[in-house]
Amino acid sequence: MREELNDLALFMAVAEEKSFTRAAARLDLSQSAVSHAVRRLEAHVGIRLLNRTSRRVSTTDAGEKLLAALRPGLGMITSRIEELRLLGDAPQGLVRISTSKAALNSFLWPKLSKIISDYPEVQIELNLESRLTDLTEERFDAGVRLREFVSPDMIAVPISPRIRLAAVASPDYIKKHGIPEHPDDLDEHACLALRFHSHASAYDWEFAKDGEEIVKKVHGPFIFSESDIAIEAAKAGHGIAFVTEPEIREEVEQGNLRELLTDWCPPFEGYYLCYSGRRNISSAFRLVIDRLKYKGEAN
Repeated sequence: MREELNDLALFMAVAEEKSFTRAAARLDLSQSAVSHAVRRLEAHVGIRLLNRTSRRVSTTDAGEKLLAALRPGLGMITSRIEELRLLGDAPQGLVRISTSKAALNSFLWPKLSKIISDYPEVQIELNLESRLTDLTEERFDAGVRLREFVSPDMIAVPISPRIRLAAVASPDYIKKHGIPEHPDDLDEHACLALRFHSHASAYDWEFAKDGEEIVKKVHGPFIFSESDIAIEAAKAGHGIAFVTEPEIREEVEQGNLRELLTDWCPPFEGYYLCYSGRRNISSAFRLVIDRLKYKGEAN
């Protein structure tokens, strides 16, 4: 019975990852061990559960039905086991997180730093990119995203209060080019755009006021992949940047930047920690989720 349960768990991992290689890495087993377990399961039930080609693995109709039946039960068992582990030994292991510098500096770093101080057996790997990485493909435990970028099939845990975007420019830029009073005025200004993926178009700037919503495709001398560089360019007088308000709060207070179009920049849902519900949650990752979860007023 124990062997059958193990084979079912390995089959589920292969079906979810669509790869024997990725499933083996996820489970910290050899690829041959995973492959042997799946073949043994297929022999036991007397029907093929997976289609195998040189490029991909997919479930057969029978495999898909078995997978649908397994997910609730095995998922619940895995969660309960991890809860018990948290009550026993101290959390340990590696947690891989993909996040932007903006989210890290504004909300994550103090809590992650405290985790490492409290639990020396926990290791946290941070991939600092604004681009939207494929969390499953690149084997991250979680990603930090603004709500609009969270995939519907992901579990999303709020980790920040509501935030707002801010259009900012330097005093020198404003002196030379004036102040835009309406989002449409940005057509006449140098705007510092952001592109979060090399194959995507530059991010459109979104504004709202009194029920009216405006989406602007902006143009300017630079397109950046990271918001902190856009802020530096704005301070140097190259144009208007459009970034999250926590990133520029100190610069505004010091007079290096000035906010523009503030009445067109309402708050919205903030950052979320998102992860696949199909992944096993380690004791270390459960700790990270619990520590990062925003406990203020609901988003």
